[in-house]
Amino acid sequence: MIKDKKILVIGGGGLLGSHVVERILLEGGSVVAVDKNLDSMRNALKNLDIDSDSIKLEMLAFDITNEMQTKDFFNQVKFLDGAVNCSYPRSKNYGAPFLNVSQNDFNLNVSLHLGSAFLFMRECVSYFEKTKLPFSLVNISSIYGSSAPDFSIYGDTGINMPIEYAAIKSAIIHMNKYVAKFVSNSSFRVNSVSPGGLFDDQPKEFVEAYRKKTLGTGMIDPSDITGAIIFLLSNNAKYINGQNIIVDDGFSI
Repeated sequence: MIKDKKILVIGGGGLLGSHVVERILLEGGSVVAVDKNLDSMRNALKNLDIDSDSIKLEMLAFDITNEMQTKDFFNQVKFLDGAVNCSYPRSKNYGAPFLNVSQNDFNLNVSLHLGSAFLFMRECVSYFEKTKLPFSLVNISSIYGSSAPDFSIYGDTGINMPIEYAAIKSAIIHMNKYVAKFVSNSSFRVNSVSPGGLFDDQPKEFVEAYRKKTLGTGMIDPSDITGAIIFLLSNNAKYINGQNIIVDDGFSI
């Protein structure tokens, strides 16, 4: 589906990003994997048995929240077919209970995550306008970008659903539509995938409460999300633009 395509993956060392890198390589594509921490990304990819010396894998370090670094990258990169933004920038106070979230912390996290998503989308558009090469951008939103949180599953688990997360992920879905209309060219596509809960060693009681809200699977493995991402990157999705694909085993129904 994406054989011989060159894809940029931002957040390549993260829970989802590392699996996206793995899947693209398995599908015969090549990857430019970017993360703020190069050593951390190398370790994450090594844990998935990805050959860091592969000629189809390039690893770089830069901060997606830094405008100059992001612009410098796009000024130098050549022959990209698409990009996946799996980054998840946040502050040290991210995730506080709703009534404890200060305005400054809310604004900071929206700036870091949504602001960097805007920056990345803008630079992808600039790259397309410069090269005129077909380009598919895939953003990562969330089920909580289009549905209200189900607070009943959190209980006393110590896990919180941050207000910042819902605000950011819903805005990403709308920015897809804005950018698709702004570019107004079938050769440039921007869509998002909205995962349900990704399993990451959450407490057993939370995992069980979440499973009861799905059609039976419950928390999803990051590798279960990559198929939708690969589809959107491929030519099979060449007329899908400004859309959001939900992968959640029925949680949001």
